[in-house]
Amino acid sequence: QVQLVESGGGLVQAGGSLRLSCAASGSIVSIIAMGWYRQAPGKERELVATITSGGSTNYAESVKRRFTISRDNVKNTVYLQMNMLKPEDTAVYYCIVYQTRVGGSWGQGTQVTVSS
Repeated sequence: QVQLVESGGGLVQAGGSLRLSCAASGSIVSIIAMGWYRQAPGKERELVATITSGGSTNYAESVKRRFTISRDNVKNTVYLQMNMLKPEDTAVYYCIVYQTRVGGSWGQGTQVTVSS
């Protein structure tokens, strides 16, 4: 199995920044993309951003121009730089790894809380 270790969550004031990290290890075959989802209490999990092995990125409209996803292919680590955070960004953030012939593997989540 693939293990995903997330870090970087915490409490921050509105307008502040956080950087999330997610490192993949274990039974890695071939990672074709990595990404981040988030889920607020009582709401469905939503896609935040993805990045392919080639570096192509995609963002949810709500985080464009504020969040930046990046990847270190050597370390199998994906990052999410979050700037200009808003209270509505408060959620548990989950990283995901997409592998050839395997599909998606999820991290355990890290809490991000943005105070007003």
